[in-house]
Amino acid sequence: MRTEPAGYEPGTVLYDPATRRVGEYQDRSGPYALLRPVGGGREWQADPAAVRPATDRERLSASVHAANGRTRAVPPDPGDLSRPPRPVPGCAACMRMAELREAARAVCDRSAETDANVLLRQHRRQEHRA
Repeated sequence: MRTEPAGYEPGTVLYDPATRRVGEYQDRSGPYALLRPVGGGREWQADPAAVRPATDRERLSASVHAANGRTRAVPPDPGDLSRPPRPVPGCAACMRMAELREAARAVCDRSAETDANVLLRQHRRQEHRA
């Protein structure tokens, strides 16, 4: 029975059955192996006799989980057309177009609402460089 993660270099992806987590081997801390989640995060201590190299499936799952976490951490793209543009505070033209959009929204006129969004985006790009 293995008592230490012999041959594991820092960065080796291991599976810890006690926590049912996959992590990158960092170092030893006393009798424990230190593992960190793939993609970063808080380290945890694992029994070195219990850890084993992660399977391809476990490694892929941990990588996807880390990528999804990074994606959620990114602020929304200001050029994202799925979100309505915001008027620039203090700009009368922006406020006028936002009011047109709200009036169209109130009567469920999606075409006019979209037109107001397009005009507001164009105005923001031309006048506010946003």
